[in-house]
Amino acid sequence: MNIGEFNLKKGRVVGWIATRTIDLPKLALRPVESENELAPAYEIIAPNVGGRVVQVGALWEAVAKRTGEVFYQGNVDDPSMPEALPIALFGSIEEGFRVAWRRQERDDFGPAVRTSRNDAPSGPSRGDDYGFGDSTANENGELSSQSAAADLDDEVQF
Repeated sequence: MNIGEFNLKKGRVVGWIATRTIDLPKLALRPVESENELAPAYEIIAPNVGGRVVQVGALWEAVAKRTGEVFYQGNVDDPSMPEALPIALFGSIEEGFRVAWRRQERDDFGPAVRTSRNDAPSGPSRGDDYGFGDSTANENGELSSQSAAADLDDEVQF
């Protein structure tokens, strides 16, 4: 479902997102300058009630596996919202972007592969574990070994 659009105006990519309960009439995309391949391509920014510009989301570049189409996916989120709004932008800066929304999580906009900033890893590979390591739980959700239990603290320190 399309819920908004972004277009190039006076050198800035500006737009809006609206649903039955959300109206974000003044949004902009700010490019992220980073060498980190995991950094987003754009921050989504908006003015708050006091007129300050605040970040309300981020977008990462992705490529659809089936079509090869490049698009941006991410979330719009704010403490005033009950949950993050997953979105994807299709189009281009020159032609404009249409904003699509689905109830599923961010990667359910279709099979996609996130692209890196330089299309070449600049650091160690994360692999499929996303840096969390092996699980200490078996298939029933119980601790898989006594040694794993010994490594866990009984209490979380704050």
